Amino acid sequence: MFKPTLLAAALACALPLPALAATDADLAAELLKIRAEFDQKLKEMQTAYEARLKEMEDRVTQAASAPAAQPATTEARGNEFNPEISLVLAGSYAQREPGERHITGFLAGGHDHGGSRGFNLDHSELTLSANIDPTLRGYANIAFADGEAEVEEAWFQTLALGNGLAIRGGRFLSGIGYANEQHPHAWDFADNSLMYSVLFGEHLAQDGVQVKWLAPAEKFVELGAEIGRGANFPGSDDGGNKNGAGAWSLFAHIGDDVGESSSWRAGLSYLSAKPENRSSIVDDLNDIEAETLFSGTSKTWLADFVWKWAPDGNPKARNFKFQTEYFRRNESGNMTCTDNTADGGACTAGVNDSAGYAVKQTGWYAQGIYQFMPRWRAGLRYDRLDSGSVNFGALPVASADYNPSKWSLMADYSPSEFSRFRLQLARDRSMQGSPDDNQITLQYVHSLGAHGAHKF
Repeated sequence: MFKPTLLAAALACALPLPALAATDADLAAELLKIRAEFDQKLKEMQTAYEARLKEMEDRVTQAASAPAAQPATTEARGNEFNPEISLVLAGSYAQREPGERHITGFLAGGHDHGGSRGFNLDHSELTLSANIDPTLRGYANIAFADGEAEVEEAWFQTLALGNGLAIRGGRFLSGIGYANEQHPHAWDFADNSLMYSVLFGEHLAQDGVQVKWLAPAEKFVELGAEIGRGANFPGSDDGGNKNGAGAWSLFAHIGDDVGESSSWRAGLSYLSAKPENRSSIVDDLNDIEAETLFSGTSKTWLADFVWKWAPDGNPKARNFKFQTEYFRRNESGNMTCTDNTADGGACTAGVNDSAGYAVKQTGWYAQGIYQFMPRWRAGLRYDRLDSGSVNFGALPVASADYNPSKWSLMADYSPSEFSRFRLQLARDRSMQGSPDDNQITLQYVHSLGAHGAHKF
């Protein structure tokens, strides 16, 4: 409500004062006239505002009592599905040494998009996501590469369990490590690290169930567990063709802010798989390719750490991210190699079975990405693997005493949050006995449609 005394003072100050030379009687008459005009104006303003308030109150009352709108026809309900849709387009031009490059001392791990010379259509993705109902959310990611389509993720997740719990079921990227949950378009470099290449090929996807718990604490504390089919490397199709789980994993992540400008996250993960007849290609003692089949146990530990900095917590103009991961993998069991004597190989019937296969290998990478001005970034990554101790038992296959490594330097420009152009230079020393592969990559990554924020 209005306060007449305050409004009167304001109006009195706004009106011109009578001449100082006027008599006291004239001043008194002028004052009475002003007071009468003020009272009349105040009454008119109060009447007008009360009428407007009454009109608004009537409209609110009518809206509250009106029945909810219903679909006019049954056909209209078919349009209620309105998912978030995004399409990521990626491509590159790559200059590198000809031929396939195998990482010396490590069995090939899973699938890996990219790697060809010249012009390439890289890993492009179509994503659909939406809330199924108030309790569930659905997500699907379909990747296109080399003329083929692949369902990389297709899962549902609970939204209303409470107490920090969430359950995800279907096909999903495992929560182990740090970079594993990132799709290629979210990588800071044009290619994957050597570590993830030997561990999973690209990343570990599980067909199964994941449970996560976010602790109600000031610091970020997340615990998770997964059970899955175990058909993807380091598992195998035969290992996943069973009742029950062929692989399971555990992970824990903690993090916190340091002042207003920095934050960090650290994690520890464990993966156990039981592959059966897992196929890989190796060179035998005659330097001829031979197919090996491994059945046994595979156990992997991963540790990760990430540090982010931005002035006053605002990353728009400048920011820096340091990221590193370390792994240790132990495998043991039975390995065979198929007969390749027709090609001059050393794998023959009778000596192609080894129950003593065992391997212990480690590796790591570290990278730093600095956005030195809006839209411009530069980064450096170093990869190093240790082929460790490999015992092929009676198989005519020699273990390699070699530590693969790689340097990568990149710079990228993002005209907007939906597009990026990148130049990357790399020196690849992952293949023993071959000259250094000095690589040049030009890459584009463009995002069309809705695209949610990436994880920390």
